[in-house]
Amino acid sequence: MSSRIALLAAVSVLATAGAARAADIALEQPVAVEAVKEGWIVTLKATGTYAPKFEGTKKYGFSGFPGISIRRPGQPWKFGAPDDGFGFAVIDTPWLQIGPVARIRSERDSSDARKFRHMDDIEWGVEPGAFVEVYPLEVLRIRGELRHGVWGSDGFVGNISADYIQRIDKFTVSFGPRTEIGDSDFTNTYFGVSRREASFYGGRIRAYKADGGVKSVGVAGAVTYDWTDNWATTAFGAYNHLTGDAGKSPVAKQLGTKNSYTVGLGLAYSFGVNW
Repeated sequence: MSSRIALLAAVSVLATAGAARAADIALEQPVAVEAVKEGWIVTLKATGTYAPKFEGTKKYGFSGFPGISIRRPGQPWKFGAPDDGFGFAVIDTPWLQIGPVARIRSERDSSDARKFRHMDDIEWGVEPGAFVEVYPLEVLRIRGELRHGVWGSDGFVGNISADYIQRIDKFTVSFGPRTEIGDSDFTNTYFGVSRREASFYGGRIRAYKADGGVKSVGVAGAVTYDWTDNWATTAFGAYNHLTGDAGKSPVAKQLGTKNSYTVGLGLAYSFGVNW
């Protein structure tokens, strides 16, 4: 358990490009963002979601997680969707961003859903990788992520998304499609059924090996309101549909569902630091 916690903490620190300085941030006196001329602008985030306990199940629950981002004063505003992986740009131009990214995938605890009680548990997934963002138009962002599991699964997984973005006074509105792709190792980890697992269901489900491909498609949208230069609130929602071998799996067709929804609310506080 301690090694798992340490690994999750390390990935979060590296992926957010600045969490290692969190202790220093707490010592700084907050100042209005527009008044910051040098140093850094730090944004601390807290997000709560209502979503499936794990992918494929019909059981929903609440969860929360923190976040952090850091930018230089004067850097142009850049859009970030609530369902982006944690990352930062090492190549940062008005139309192109490239950098490292990471995601943490929910564990599958078979005790959370009655129909899954004979399925193996799956540990929390840790997926580091890289992302690319392009802006073919000022109001259109296309983002791709490619990651490899180092905990939970050991396969490759990728996300492709597009967002139409509009800023209207203090509101920022975004909406667009989502696709997730996984290789055989990734897809079979979460949607495969072993002979041993199938044997507990008395013939109601069969053993199943899931191959790679397009795992899911969906849409996501968000609305952010800037209350002040320091405080902002984001409400968001998403719909996801399992497809390919994931959608054909007994995990989705008999034990759970192909369709899922996520809603959430986030709060962000930005302030300046001089270091």
